[in-house]
Amino acid sequence: MESDRTLAALGNEYNPDILRAADEPHSAQEFSEMLDIPIATCYRRIEELTAAGLLDLHDRVLSDEHRRTNVYRREVDEIVIRFDGQECNVQVTERPEVKNKLDDVWRQIARD
Repeated sequence: MESDRTLAALGNEYNPDILRAADEPHSAQEFSEMLDIPIATCYRRIEELTAAGLLDLHDRVLSDEHRRTNVYRREVDEIVIRFDGQECNVQVTERPEVKNKLDDVWRQIARD
């Protein structure tokens, strides 16, 4: 993950809020409603976060209107930014695949 791209993505309005909310998969519409973000802005922010490797397309689910909708979930568990003199160090802890699979299993059990 590129440090500059990560910092740029985190510096944009709404992106940290979307990342916090993306512990569970949500659609752009859900993020927009939950966080009171204009929908067009929400789509742009999702694109930025995805390009930075912080958010990932998790699934395509059937919406209430019977249309396929993309849902996104964050790919990271932690981001640490350190300033050492003139240097900026960004450390990203990615969400382990095991944790993703375990979350999916629990979600499926809850639906049944």
